[in-house]
Amino acid sequence: MPTRHVLLAVVVSVVWGLNFVAIHESLDYFPPLFLVGLRFLVIAVPTVLLVPRPQVPVRWLVGYGLGFGTVQFIGLYLGMAAGFPAGLASLVLQSSAPFTVVLGAVLLRERLTPRHVAGVSVAVLGLALVGLARASATSWGPFLLVVMGGLGWAFGNLASRRAAPPNPLHLTLWMSVVPPLPMFALSLVAEGPGRIGDAITGSLTAAAGPAWVGLAYTVLLGTILGSGLWVWLMARHPAGLVAPFSMLVPVTGIAAGWAFLGEAPTWLEVLGGVLVIAGVLGATVRTIRPLARPRDPHVARTEERAHV
Repeated sequence: MPTRHVLLAVVVSVVWGLNFVAIHESLDYFPPLFLVGLRFLVIAVPTVLLVPRPQVPVRWLVGYGLGFGTVQFIGLYLGMAAGFPAGLASLVLQSSAPFTVVLGAVLLRERLTPRHVAGVSVAVLGLALVGLARASATSWGPFLLVVMGGLGWAFGNLASRRAAPPNPLHLTLWMSVVPPLPMFALSLVAEGPGRIGDAITGSLTAAAGPAWVGLAYTVLLGTILGSGLWVWLMARHPAGLVAPFSMLVPVTGIAAGWAFLGEAPTWLEVLGGVLVIAGVLGATVRTIRPLARPRDPHVARTEERAHV
């Protein structure tokens, strides 16, 4: 990858890592289920008006929206609202990768290699250590909610894989059309119109500025800019070269949580995090074989320029 593309991948990872601090700020004023619906409504309206609908079967579009956009964020937002640290949430959400490997084998009959099994096992061990650390500090509940979010993301991955969209960014944007209605319905039932009304009224004060900034960040930077750049990079380079940069997301998330929110992880959580990252890399990243060197030096220089 050229240096500028490497820098873009790092930028995306940093943007996504800071996303969890932005969510934390928004949750200070909005109920979690209502906030999920609001987040995707802001994206869905201009998407329906301006972006062509991807030419994929509706069932896979809806499945992607329910898994990635609905179940993932129900678990993540409820877990964080219940007190799960923003930095650790960025790490535990990486459980989506081993979940995707296992579900791909069970539902899509994809082959599991010994490397996949070893990677998944190491990642699960790391998650268990993080869960034990959080359970001793608070309880298992918020941790399991975030893990549920990772499972939802994994189901969304399978749906997007089956959709095989010609333009992945269009699928990502149109996925946002699915969550608002079920999320607002769940919010009305679980959070109640009174709590929603109080949140909207409170959000109109100057003190709620950080909540709106956090929402704008998740929509404009976290979703549109981050996803757009990621799709652009994935279209130009092998997945095995681009995917490892996503492991910088929990590094940034934990550092940002420590710097901005005072969330200092314990040594057990750090050890669990290292195991999760190592396991995810082992389970999901393919080995990239270098191209054979052409015997004609002129051909070599021509190919080198073509990759810049």
